[in-house]
Amino acid sequence: MTILGIDPGTICTGFGIISYNGNELTRVASGIISPPRIKELAPRLASIYDEINRLIKTYKPDYFVIETAFYDKNVQSAMKIGYARGVSLLAAHHNNIAYSEYSPREIKKSVVGNGAASKEQVQYMIKKLLCIKQNKMKFDESDALAAAVCHALKKSPSSKSVSNWKIYIKENPDRIIF
Repeated sequence: MTILGIDPGTICTGFGIISYNGNELTRVASGIISPPRIKELAPRLASIYDEINRLIKTYKPDYFVIETAFYDKNVQSAMKIGYARGVSLLAAHHNNIAYSEYSPREIKKSVVGNGAASKEQVQYMIKKLLCIKQNKMKFDESDALAAAVCHALKKSPSSKSVSNWKIYIKENPDRIIF
């Protein structure tokens, strides 16, 4: 199963594509979608839609996973993230891909074991779980990979709860076996 995870944003949208086969997780691709830095929102949203659509056509994921909107104190930020979520979900819908949504807390708990984990902790675990050696990685990218990993862990038929997983890192630096 190939899973496309999205961490939505109108300035920077993270994407992470993983392959989940049995008990193996492998990073296929990941990165950042950077829409043009212009004031008008519609062209930025169109850019996000077009790029996600291109990723779907290129990698043909079986499943689409997106982080739910997190509202703190800035309503404008939450609304803009909502717009990016909307065009992302629309791209998945237009390509007939099943999708799931997970809260930031749910993603952190599944990847780190702590729903209040920091972005640094999530990134550290994603690098370990997927054997990523690159030093520089934006949090949006690692958050998108974490969303995809969260879905793989939650949908695994071999685990009733993520806390029961025992992780064994194989000699192969590109894979991890559960």
